[in-house]
Amino acid sequence: QVQLVESGGGLVQAGDSLRLSCATSGRTFSSYAMGWFRQAPRKEREFVAAISWSGINTYYADSVKGRFTISRDNAKNTVSLQMNSLKPEDTAIYYCAGRQYNRDSIYDARGYDYWGQGTQVTVSS
Repeated sequence: QVQLVESGGGLVQAGDSLRLSCATSGRTFSSYAMGWFRQAPRKEREFVAAISWSGINTYYADSVKGRFTISRDNAKNTVSLQMNSLKPEDTAIYYCAGRQYNRDSIYDARGYDYWGQGTQVTVSS
């Protein structure tokens, strides 16, 4: 069983930066693609970023491209999301997700098998 635990959320002002981290358990973490999703109040969960098991390939939503960077450390079983130039519209609960099987699109939440509990990010204007 894989467990994911996010940390690093908080309340910041527009233009500030935050770094989210996701600690994982399980010996097979390095074989999973990992992703970050977010869900704002009264909105559906949306894709933010993903990274392949090797870390070579990264994927971003257009809304965060150039501002957010996803990375992973397979030796430490962690995946991170560096968020710069934050905007009020980035306010959401951010979820870390693990993709064990290559089904559906990497941009689709249905393609992920494991989820963390989420961490709140609030950006004030």
